[in-house]
Amino acid sequence: MTASLHKTACPLCSRNCGITVEVEQGKLGKIRGDDAHPNTRGYMCQKAARLAYYQEHRERLREPLKRREDGSFEAISWEQALSEIAAKLSKIRDQHGGDAFAFVGGGGQGNHLGAVYSASQLCKAMGSRYIYNSLGQEKTPDFWLNGRLFGDQRCHTTEDVEHADFVLFIGCNPFQSHGIANARDTLRALRKSADRTMVVIDPRRTETAEQADVHLQLRPGTDAFLMAAMLAIMLRDGLLDREFIALHCTGFEQIEPLLAAVPIEDYVRRADVPLAEVEAVAQGFARAKSACVRIDLGIQHTLHTTLNGYLEKLLYLLTGNFGKRGGNNLHTFLLPILGHTDERVQKRGRPLKRTQYHQMFPIAGVLPPNILPDEILKAGEKRVRAVFVDSSNPLLTYADTDAYRRAFAALELLVTVDVAMTETARASHYVLPAASQFEKWEAAGFTFEFPDNFFHLRAPLLPATGDALPEAEIYTRLLEAMGLIPKSMPWLRRIARFEPGFTNHLVYLGALGVVLSRHRSWRDFAASILYRTLGPSLRNGAAAAAPLLPLAKMFVDRYGEAVARAGFDGPVWTRAAKLFAGILSSDSGLMISRHTHEEVWSLLATADRKVHLAIPEMLGDLAALQRESEPTPDEAYPFVLMAGERRSYNANQILRDPAWRKVDPDGALRIHPDDAAALSLHDGGLAQCESRRGRIVVSVSIDASVRRGVVSLPHGYGMEIETGQQIGPAINRLTASDDCDPFTKTPYHKHVRVALCAIQSDASAA
Repeated sequence: MTASLHKTACPLCSRNCGITVEVEQGKLGKIRGDDAHPNTRGYMCQKAARLAYYQEHRERLREPLKRREDGSFEAISWEQALSEIAAKLSKIRDQHGGDAFAFVGGGGQGNHLGAVYSASQLCKAMGSRYIYNSLGQEKTPDFWLNGRLFGDQRCHTTEDVEHADFVLFIGCNPFQSHGIANARDTLRALRKSADRTMVVIDPRRTETAEQADVHLQLRPGTDAFLMAAMLAIMLRDGLLDREFIALHCTGFEQIEPLLAAVPIEDYVRRADVPLAEVEAVAQGFARAKSACVRIDLGIQHTLHTTLNGYLEKLLYLLTGNFGKRGGNNLHTFLLPILGHTDERVQKRGRPLKRTQYHQMFPIAGVLPPNILPDEILKAGEKRVRAVFVDSSNPLLTYADTDAYRRAFAALELLVTVDVAMTETARASHYVLPAASQFEKWEAAGFTFEFPDNFFHLRAPLLPATGDALPEAEIYTRLLEAMGLIPKSMPWLRRIARFEPGFTNHLVYLGALGVVLSRHRSWRDFAASILYRTLGPSLRNGAAAAAPLLPLAKMFVDRYGEAVARAGFDGPVWTRAAKLFAGILSSDSGLMISRHTHEEVWSLLATADRKVHLAIPEMLGDLAALQRESEPTPDEAYPFVLMAGERRSYNANQILRDPAWRKVDPDGALRIHPDDAAALSLHDGGLAQCESRRGRIVVSVSIDASVRRGVVSLPHGYGMEIETGQQIGPAINRLTASDDCDPFTKTPYHKHVRVALCAIQSDASAA
């Protein structure tokens, strides 16, 4: 049988590289980069080539499962599963109110189109605003700062690394984690150019640091001190762009005295890097024709989390490297990945809803997973009693595994929607099988490009495994079972089917508007109504893409000129239909907008279209740095563990089959040779790694890339495969829920205090 060639995307990280896949006899074959993809242009990393291990493995779910009293599972029908879940959800809502329900995940592991149907709709069905996901564990400090600086938490920034003369990578390793366009090609171009400078700030000499012009190997947890010192050097040397600040910013007069008071030499000493190199980096960045900053979890999961994000943004804002080619910029996006939830603003006369126990407010619409166990176990009668988990695995990937196990065991209802029998699925009352990324219509939602932005809708390559369903069908059926939307809307569906193409869907959209105005309770479930009515009329079964029509209209309404520059011109009222049609017909994705750099200022949401630099909470934290005492040695836990390192063969949790890894099968702990010798550890041997929360056994890799006193472990391991064997380090047995940023509750995964000791033999480890 001849293999067929299909175009799709890799779901392993936010880049969603375009790929071509050979399919033969229902299986994925050779995978290559897609030269026609408008963003990645044929690029992909080595991980994408191993995606068959995601699609085909023994833990794939094939049918709905219900947990028996003895903990085993029985297969049941979709009708039974959804009717029982609907009844239990309705009972909990009616007896205890919406606060008794929380949604975890949604849109994770590449399920971006499925997210349109899941968290928002089900939370509205339950009357809940409690959504917890990986963005809440990783990025909410960044979103909160964006809201303060730019006026809206959806004003998300990107960095133009490809065109910058000076690039500063702080707490990230794009060679392994990607996150920038065609990462390894871009890094290679940076390294080869004599006219460009690459600087890496990281406690480990990463693969990216190996290629850099300068590597500042700072002490873990001192990023805020180092960045404050760099800003103070720029101020001292007269290198801040005062003309840019006066034209585009407010509040600098409150920041300037704080930077002038920074004891530069003391802060650099605390970071334990050479002062002369720090001065050269600060001066080079400020003097560059164009410069940008790329950051990641290295500074977002460590001490001073939110302040780190503020100082990082000041680096490019105070030097005028914002709203320009080669700098940092805002961007647009088609899918509504983020929300805006400002805790200062009352809605309909009422303050923003906070959680019961921690009184935590949502940021960008999501809550930090660190607090969920307490909201289940410690909130009394107002506790969370039911949790829906979608494309997420909290019992492995969120901080404090033991706390999560206790909390989930106390729930009245736990439902997991996933493609595999994960650790969380095994703890659930019901497990619902979702179609894989290659068995359903999907979309690349993390399209954070500027000035040109793209969108990629991708068709299924394979039929669904067993009775698995796409999220659009699962949640629509659940809403129908709860009696919240009708099971049939023949009038609206008939209009969608027979509407003449020249009306550009205007008749359908008008009819939909009439229906939703008459039935206001249906508005919250418009995605599923679109799916049931417009969806069946779309080509090749692309029903799940139906909500993209109104999203395309909103995109055109806001960015009409940029959309026209991308080729969707003509009368304004036709552009949305043209854009929607283009998305449906493009196998490799397409450019949907072309902005100019001057238009960045129109993307700001502040009333004066200026950046509001003075954030009172951050000014207080910046001043408090000088009063912070230096850390004393911790004799009980002398090492700092950086948990969650990106490596050549670790990725998100969708790759559960350990056979996919070509190297590092055990997820070894990196440790400096001197530290290893002092503990009698040897390469390939075993060690016990213990924190105040728990302990695990790890394989040892002696590696001079880490500082003395620092060790690192990768994420993406710790799964318990069907044989009961645990593969690699389950790092969240070491992390604690309360070891986090006090303001945003973001975990300090990159600064976990641990102790190590050698294990003499495999037998003693067992």
